[in-house]
Amino acid sequence: MLVRDAMSTVVLTIGPTHTLRQAAALMSARRVGAAVVHDPDAGGIGILTERDILNSVGLGQNPDTEQAHDHTTTDVVFAAPSWTLEEAARAMAHGGFRHLIVLDGGEPTGIVSVRDIIRCWAPVRQQVPA
Repeated sequence: MLVRDAMSTVVLTIGPTHTLRQAAALMSARRVGAAVVHDPDAGGIGILTERDILNSVGLGQNPDTEQAHDHTTTDVVFAAPSWTLEEAARAMAHGGFRHLIVLDGGEPTGIVSVRDIIRCWAPVRQQVPA
């Protein structure tokens, strides 16, 4: 199975000056665990995850004033839609992260998470008749 078969095509893109509260609200509304941070001035793509927000709040930082760019991972490992799920899982395990931005032609087209991979690998739960 390939990344394109497992990835979410819901890609939430935010700017670097979004506050962490704004990012969290958007992530919650879209039911995603990560946002792509596009910073045209820095010329790159980063990722802000639910863990980044949690770490900031855990440190006592104010989510209404902390901005995404200060918590964004910019040394991102990108996946291709043609990667196998094994390749994606290996990259995640090696890097110690749970999300990969999927690029196709240099543009973000999806995000694949550990949860997406598990859903593909785990057998579907059978409904027990009532």
